[in-house]
Amino acid sequence: AGFSDPARVMAALEGTAGSAPRPAPEVPPLDEEGHVAYVRRIAEDRESLEYVLTEYMRMSGVYWGVASVAILGRDVREVFDAATLVPWVLRCQHADSGGFGGAETQDAHLLYTLSALQTLAVFGELDRCDTAAAANYVASLQNRDDGSFRGDEWGEVDTRFSYCALAALAILGRLDLVDTRAAARFVRRCRNFDGGYGAVPGAESHAGQIFCCVAALAIAGDLRDAVDRDLLGWWLAERQCDGGGLNGRPEKQADVCYSWWILSSMRILGCDHWIDTDALRGFILRCQDPDGGIADRPGNMADVFHTFFGVGGLSLLDTGRDLAGGGPPDHQNGRPHRLPDSWRHIDPVYALPVDLVRSLNLTATLFDRAQHNLLFEEQRVHAAGGPPPPPSSSGGAHAEELQDDGSTVAPERDAEGT
Repeated sequence: AGFSDPARVMAALEGTAGSAPRPAPEVPPLDEEGHVAYVRRIAEDRESLEYVLTEYMRMSGVYWGVASVAILGRDVREVFDAATLVPWVLRCQHADSGGFGGAETQDAHLLYTLSALQTLAVFGELDRCDTAAAANYVASLQNRDDGSFRGDEWGEVDTRFSYCALAALAILGRLDLVDTRAAARFVRRCRNFDGGYGAVPGAESHAGQIFCCVAALAIAGDLRDAVDRDLLGWWLAERQCDGGGLNGRPEKQADVCYSWWILSSMRILGCDHWIDTDALRGFILRCQDPDGGIADRPGNMADVFHTFFGVGGLSLLDTGRDLAGGGPPDHQNGRPHRLPDSWRHIDPVYALPVDLVRSLNLTATLFDRAQHNLLFEEQRVHAAGGPPPPPSSSGGAHAEELQDDGSTVAPERDAEGT
């Protein structure tokens, strides 16, 4: 009866009906062993309905699981049955085209070809597949008229495939087989007024597509001219929600997977310090499932997709503090945020351990780290009651050498700084 008053209804919905403000949710500790056990458990499960329904994308699921364990610093050969898993990956390569399918019974596709190559690289077995055939398959999917890439023989075009193609060819050491300039021009055409990128020219900006476009441009060496770092960085920073997580588009809920899509993009742009990293770290940790693995949101069921991107996000957050100048560990609820030394840092472009990226001689062009910080400037202006600051100049880009700790070192420059 008391809720007949609209004001009381709204107050109750907002959690302010005669009560104190809600305390910040407690952040649980990182459950490393639980995540490793979860990935091992689902890898061995052949009887569940989920296993059957996801056959078409199993190759990517294998990559997410293997890469998660690798980033967690575990020996993938001890966690997985390499004697069974690696031959399975090899059997998914089509003899006629050279591409890999999502499973042995599935057609070859660019998405699963990259996942297969990444998985084999983590196991150190890349040379066991027909690398020449795989490279020719990827190259055959480029549309020579506009530089875009088809996902498979049926012709769908998407900027996801631009990234997959360039990343796969970089891993294979055969970027020379495609027109990288044309590929970069197509990605440029997908840029929108807000600085973001869509799946095709004119499509809505989306954080997942932005990663694919920014990373593709980084591999192609065209990041400087194609990206407005401050404008895009602003759009990405605006994706942080009240709970600390990131969403993929305006007015959407936060999702752990964007801890990777957005944070890796911002690392490439040199502006990952423009968001509240402590809040994001807390959001990821709250999405941990009590039975192991990481879910999309707190309280939901874990899956291997979000487990990988949650682990990847935590790795990027750890190296991000190093890039900011180190200093004492940040603390929340009395727990240090520093990850265990056993972790392997993840590369923001290739989504593989940094030490593996170095051993494969993979390169990419990254922006210098921004000296200004829109997060703190916005907070300062907001506190003063003024409007948010406009984006400023973008800053430069350069090819960087990736270090074992996930940081980067710029190549030597001449006296004029070029």
